[in-house]
Amino acid sequence: MDINFPLIMVLLVFASGFIWLFDALFLSGKRRAAVSAVENQFSGVNLPGDELVLLESNDASLAPEQKAYATALVAAKKEPAAVEYAKSFFPVLFVVLVLRSFLVEPFQIPSSSMEPTLEIGDFILVNKFTYGIRLPVVRTKVFDINTPKRGDVMVFFPPHKKQYYIKRVIGLPGDKIQYTNNVLYINGEKQPQSLVASLPAARPMFQLTTETLDGREHTMKKSIQPGPLSVHGVWEVPEGHYFMMGDNRDNSSDSRAWGVVPEENIVGKAFAVWMHWESFFSIPNFSTVGVIE
Repeated sequence: MDINFPLIMVLLVFASGFIWLFDALFLSGKRRAAVSAVENQFSGVNLPGDELVLLESNDASLAPEQKAYATALVAAKKEPAAVEYAKSFFPVLFVVLVLRSFLVEPFQIPSSSMEPTLEIGDFILVNKFTYGIRLPVVRTKVFDINTPKRGDVMVFFPPHKKQYYIKRVIGLPGDKIQYTNNVLYINGEKQPQSLVASLPAARPMFQLTTETLDGREHTMKKSIQPGPLSVHGVWEVPEGHYFMMGDNRDNSSDSRAWGVVPEENIVGKAFAVWMHWESFFSIPNFSTVGVIE
């Protein structure tokens, strides 16, 4: 079961903000009145510093009435524990929510479907605003900026489940996509490929190939013997949808299997790898840090 982190963040921000506001409107006035009453009671007593610091330091020079004054002030000013936590966490939670919802969100690559571009354990950064500003949780777009371009590496929700996926944008609205024997055709035009390396000793045997989409190059991985999704398929991309494929063409569940992605399911554009950490017991490394092509 996937954790709905955006929903959790929104609830925590709302709860902590509500507690803070409730305290400001209804509780803080009672504390101010209590402080005023203590100050009137000890009107002739002076404290040589902050009352809490004086009590914590256990200053032996304090007279009994000064210690009583300091103790009473601390008690009068003390906030409920929930209010203390809310005031401490709300600013941090709010900043994190804004950053993750509207600017940049980190993700970890869980599968090999984007090899060799992205490996299992890569930690990536996703631009959350380049395809438009969306509200957290409900994901309603409130401001348009750009639309996905062919060749972008994009994070999205597939049409068949509420789980983050990451694939490459292959087909744009209105495109006709054909994929035959690991060769891609877009609107009837064959997309150029050039061999980078052939590894016949591997099982299954595969090749690394550079593929060019609208003048943008990326490296893809394909089996010498095409898999079931790579033998032959033809699809038309309706308006407001995108056709997605993994760079590991014969080991990727993508639009060839479950269809096109509606525009409202877009999360953001992956633009950089900032760390690689495959498992908890492995050592993080930064050898793959760089811009995602």
